[in-house]
Amino acid sequence: MFKSLLAKIRQVMYKMGIVKGIQKLTDKREIPVNDEMYNLIDVWKAVYAGYYKDWHDTSYMTVNGKKQRKRASMKMGKVAAQKMATLIFNEKCEINISDTKLEETIKDILKTNKFNREFRRYLEYGFALGGMVMKAYFENNQIKVSYTTADCFIPLAWDNFRITEGVFVSTFRKGEKRYTHLEWHIWEEGNYIVRNELYESSHDHELGVKVSLDTHFKELSEEITFHEIEKTIFVYFKPNIANNFDTNSPMGISIFANALDTLKSLDIAFDSFQREFALGKKRIIVPTSAIKTVVDPQSGTMQRYFDSDDEVYEAMNIGDMDAEKIHDISVELRVTDHVAAINALLNIFAMQVGFNAGTFTFDGVGVKTATEVVSENSETFRTKQDHETNVEAAIQELVEAIVEIADTFNVFPRPADYEVSVAFDDSIAEDQSAEITKQIQLVTNGLNSKVRAIMKIHGLTEQEAEELLVKIKEEQATVLTESIDMFGMGGKTPVKKKEGEQK
Repeated sequence: MFKSLLAKIRQVMYKMGIVKGIQKLTDKREIPVNDEMYNLIDVWKAVYAGYYKDWHDTSYMTVNGKKQRKRASMKMGKVAAQKMATLIFNEKCEINISDTKLEETIKDILKTNKFNREFRRYLEYGFALGGMVMKAYFENNQIKVSYTTADCFIPLAWDNFRITEGVFVSTFRKGEKRYTHLEWHIWEEGNYIVRNELYESSHDHELGVKVSLDTHFKELSEEITFHEIEKTIFVYFKPNIANNFDTNSPMGISIFANALDTLKSLDIAFDSFQREFALGKKRIIVPTSAIKTVVDPQSGTMQRYFDSDDEVYEAMNIGDMDAEKIHDISVELRVTDHVAAINALLNIFAMQVGFNAGTFTFDGVGVKTATEVVSENSETFRTKQDHETNVEAAIQELVEAIVEIADTFNVFPRPADYEVSVAFDDSIAEDQSAEITKQIQLVTNGLNSKVRAIMKIHGLTEQEAEELLVKIKEEQATVLTESIDMFGMGGKTPVKKKEGEQK
């Protein structure tokens, strides 16, 4: 989509004064828009969908000439992105905030916005396309969260930590007209500015002319200036992988960006596996004379020796010596060879994406993913932890964006200080019990504090761990008291009477 729109959007930026005196947007280094990155996103998106024209439209020769067909796809781009997103974020993940009241409020807002479901879905898109964007905004007296894929967002400025300015691009059709909505998020003189523009076109590949927002967005303002906002209210998430296609770009890359050759080979092998059954079907060659109709001398009806509708039989003119001979030309299917080749390619793909070898296996029916637990030293677990760093940072920034919106629209006051952490589901690691044992040994040998051990085991903040430790000590003291009373040690010790003494 951006390949055709970027040139037009550059003109809009020029008129707005964001770009001055340049022919191409990429000539200005402060604005990190690279056409090639969006071309790559188009490729990743096509591979994720399972149909990339350059791979899957193929030709072959027949006796009647050249034919076209669509090559079969294993859709491993989708499988890998889904697997990674599921490993990292699921219903067992918890967002913890040191400010208890703020934590309850944030969790209510996220629950209202169906965060667990939507974030998990867009996280998969982010792994496939190299990024995704979350945005907090205020509408109908509620704080809401929206999501955008990497192909619908243009970064304008960034620092070492995050993208600070950008353009959200959305398109839709009404009748024969195509509309493009541009939402600019920029900083000017310390103020956070949101500008909205709507363009109308009769063609899909043109930005068109600017029209009034009232055409479709009657309640949308052309420009909103926020004086109180201190931080950007959108969050750009990208996989924790270095961008080796454009090292100057703040944009991320797909988790399978460097495995495209392997994905292409997988689809070629899988397509060949499917066609093995179609092209290797049983065929029996019979003489042309054998399929001719003959008259039954008793009934007088016309009959054939072979069923002419049976696709197994092929009629051919055979030499005199073999005129009466039937030839079975069935070939042996190379199923085992194909399965072995596909599994070898799957192991290469798993390595390139960051999974253990054997994560994906093909059994001749379909692809299966490993479900067993893995060691903390495994490649899958290390990759999972790498991406969790960026996921946690994105969630922390989203909480900050929600607080900014809440404070601006007087939903609730901005807390003076708070800490956000995410407890991820590490149940795929070979044993949570092994981690618990490890922490107990460290505490016992004086190599770690109980608070730090609790933080590691439960994924809590330091304050939450300290509170939990206090509760544990209180419960242990209560249990000890109850145990003493149970054995009669809480009162006077009973004296055993000697024989002959009165009780």
